[in-house]
Amino acid sequence: MTDTTQNAQNTQAPRVTDQPLTQQELAQLIAADIEPGSFVNLGIGQPTTVSDYLSPEKQVTLHTENGMLGMGPQAHGDQIDEDLINAGKIPVTELPGASYFHHADSFAMMRGGHLDVCVLGAYQVSATGDLANWSTGKPGAIPAVGGAMDLAIGAKDTYVMMDLFTKKGDIKLAQECTFPLTGVGCVSRVYSDHGVFLLDESGVVKVRELHGITFAELQEKLPDVQLEDRTGA
Repeated sequence: MTDTTQNAQNTQAPRVTDQPLTQQELAQLIAADIEPGSFVNLGIGQPTTVSDYLSPEKQVTLHTENGMLGMGPQAHGDQIDEDLINAGKIPVTELPGASYFHHADSFAMMRGGHLDVCVLGAYQVSATGDLANWSTGKPGAIPAVGGAMDLAIGAKDTYVMMDLFTKKGDIKLAQECTFPLTGVGCVSRVYSDHGVFLLDESGVVKVRELHGITFAELQEKLPDVQLEDRTGA
């Protein structure tokens, strides 16, 4: 059984460290940054782990597009109910006051601007906040963009949770995306294993944190992107 109160503690990591953040540390960091009382959607994949680190005292309400408000942490062992899953088909728990509704109503919430934050994965993010997270263009790839499009544009803030580099060593934060876009100018923050980056329409990437990489090394990887070091702020 996951102890969310215990997991939610010790969420503040130093702004500069020698080692990349683990997925668990990254989930803790995002959970700590979500404002109390927010309505939040956690995308399929890495973002779902954030639910395990939200402090109950923050009263964050989690939404899942398959039709639920009040989702709790992931379910384990005897907690598992095969009829209670998130959009990624992962068994979850429900919190007191949870509600269930039609798929169309769920998407109306997403499209209507009723979510404060969504946390999504990504293949690429541009310096101005463009998001590419549904296709790499390879044969056999998913043929349509899906609900990520509605979340990215409908939420008041879109955060991305991802590894900064691909397995081949290519950086996923770039001046422009080369993969098909999910949304334009929608991402405000990128939480990665190597750092946290703040984005806006100016195209100047504000570097809030760095982990396992120096500012000079990051500049070398991103020669075409204007970076601003805010790690000491």
